[in-house]
Amino acid sequence: MERPVSTIIFDLGGVLIDWNPEYVFLKEFRGNREKMDWFLNEICAWDWNANQDAGYPLARATEDRIAMFPEFEELIRMYYGRWDEMLGFAHDDTLEILESVVNNPDYRVLALTNWSGETFPNAIAKFDWLQWFEGILVSGNEGMRKPFPEIYELMLSRYQINPAEAVFIDDSIKNVEGSKLVGIRGIHFTGASNLIRSFDDLGIRI
Repeated sequence: MERPVSTIIFDLGGVLIDWNPEYVFLKEFRGNREKMDWFLNEICAWDWNANQDAGYPLARATEDRIAMFPEFEELIRMYYGRWDEMLGFAHDDTLEILESVVNNPDYRVLALTNWSGETFPNAIAKFDWLQWFEGILVSGNEGMRKPFPEIYELMLSRYQINPAEAVFIDDSIKNVEGSKLVGIRGIHFTGASNLIRSFDDLGIRI
């Protein structure tokens, strides 16, 4: 029989915070989504950005990319130079759920995010509610990232979490599967309604 959940761990981007390079680059490509998608898949690619989430310096990453694709220098510099414009809004429906569990003394509520340590202070400044968490583990400050097991193990040890009593919520199925490898139950987030149903299945009261 599964133990009751006492610790709830949220991902941030995609679950509570909207972040999307499209907010900058769709304008730069004059609304041509096909060209923008090509750029974000081939030049400033997702795996390149993920490397910065693991702690690689933004300035060095930018220069590395420019050296590979000098013809795209201006656009490449926009990626981190205009990063704040990619940081959108909070997902209010998920935020309501977060507030409910934060205010319930039966639960510890933490966050585990793949995020550059250089840009995360901008999010802290923009979203006051990030102070609600007991703690936030930021991948870029640790030199590791989801879905690799080391970051989940660090989360467990740093905050003295019993994995059998924890649940992790992420919009990436790979990251959810990573949490399960260290014994943390996982919820693949697809929206607030599915999160409510998943909490209900686990006996989490909101």
